[in-house]
Amino acid sequence: MTEPAHPQPRFTVETAKVLAEVAHNRQKDKLKRPYREHVLAVGDALADFDDDIQIAGYLHDIAEDTPMTRQALLDMGVSERAADIIERVTKRLHENPDDYQAGIRYIAEDHDATLVKIADNAHNSLPERVKALAEKWPDKPPVTRYDEARPVLYAAVPVEETRKILARINPWLLDELDEMLDEADDTDYENLSYDDAGRTGDAGHTGEARGTAG
Repeated sequence: MTEPAHPQPRFTVETAKVLAEVAHNRQKDKLKRPYREHVLAVGDALADFDDDIQIAGYLHDIAEDTPMTRQALLDMGVSERAADIIERVTKRLHENPDDYQAGIRYIAEDHDATLVKIADNAHNSLPERVKALAEKWPDKPPVTRYDEARPVLYAAVPVEETRKILARINPWLLDELDEMLDEADDTDYENLSYDDAGRTGDAGHTGEARGTAG
């Protein structure tokens, strides 16, 4: 008599967190800090979103920096959607891995991948990290690619979603986000009539909801 097959345990957010810790355990970042701290911070920053997005956050570098394959993730129970997000944010899988800004534009075509990349970008842009990198390599100009990527990423998702991520992982970027939104608002408030204000308020709300930036 054939024994009934046991259902595969569900791959949870907590499972992803543990896998991320194990997979990146021996790795260090440019400042010789444990790399697992970065991937855990990115996953934690996505706590306001669904399980697939959080799982992709914790595992966003697993295909970049470890031998883990898409099939291996699927076999472990990672959903197709989470695996798709992970693949899209994996630079070495891009058409031209050396073209950073093209990779950012490709990521920004997908809502879920954009959220993960916003969290990744925000953690890499923490003031103390930027300062430490500048002190370690004083002869090199500050890295600007993260700065240049943010307007593209922010424009691709609702602004309130971006705010939630930044509030958790890098609140210092919230002022920059508001400045981008102000620059994108070309309303002539001095010559605004009451009726125009009502229409502009609606349009402004829509524009802000989309996170349109310069």
